[in-house]
Amino acid sequence: MKKIIIIFLFVIVVIFQTNVSAHTDHYKNFKSIEMEVFKDNKYIGFSKFFFNKTEKKFEVKNITDFQVKLMGVTVFSIKSEGLEIYENDQLTYFKSDTLQNNKKKFVKLFFDKENKNFKIDGSSYKGTENLDSIVGNWWNHKLLQSDTQISPLSGSIKKQSVEFIKKEKIRLYGKEINVEKFRLKSIDENLPKDKRLDFEIWYDKKRAMIVKIRYKRLGTWEYRLKKVN
Repeated sequence: MKKIIIIFLFVIVVIFQTNVSAHTDHYKNFKSIEMEVFKDNKYIGFSKFFFNKTEKKFEVKNITDFQVKLMGVTVFSIKSEGLEIYENDQLTYFKSDTLQNNKKKFVKLFFDKENKNFKIDGSSYKGTENLDSIVGNWWNHKLLQSDTQISPLSGSIKKQSVEFIKKEKIRLYGKEINVEKFRLKSIDENLPKDKRLDFEIWYDKKRAMIVKIRYKRLGTWEYRLKKVN
């Protein structure tokens, strides 16, 4: 009986570890994800993710480009390119360069094997961060399981809480999808309002994908998953 219990516990541990560390495997058969960006229900641009998996590495390239115009004049814009590299499901490298309203932002992140942390050189933060933190890109549903996220634009660190709201059915690009709705918010109330995280997120559990994000900042913004290849 004792031997059976030990075997049972071993199996449980293996299953648990697999579930925790296999999030990149959910995307191994995908080539790309395309999200459209809307401001007050008007299309303003896109955020695209391209996946490349080899025997040892999993790479995610991101291109984001959108702009808001008022009376023909651009009042807000972002052009950004980023690259994430994972080895055995561990983030080992991240780099992004962003032009936000003609202001340059950047992040360079490295996995320090010896000290078991991330080294970050960003336009808003330079220092180290623990390995539980996740780069806040919308392709990665693990964002809903983390207590801390790293800004993919500037490298800033934000503590967050994630609350499950409800299960519901939404219509997206002519298709009905069963989703789970979450609320993701900053914990630090001392942050300026324009720096706080406050998102509604719709998650398709069947495909393990975030399909819609909404937040309010001088209007209503939405990211909508349009296409998966």
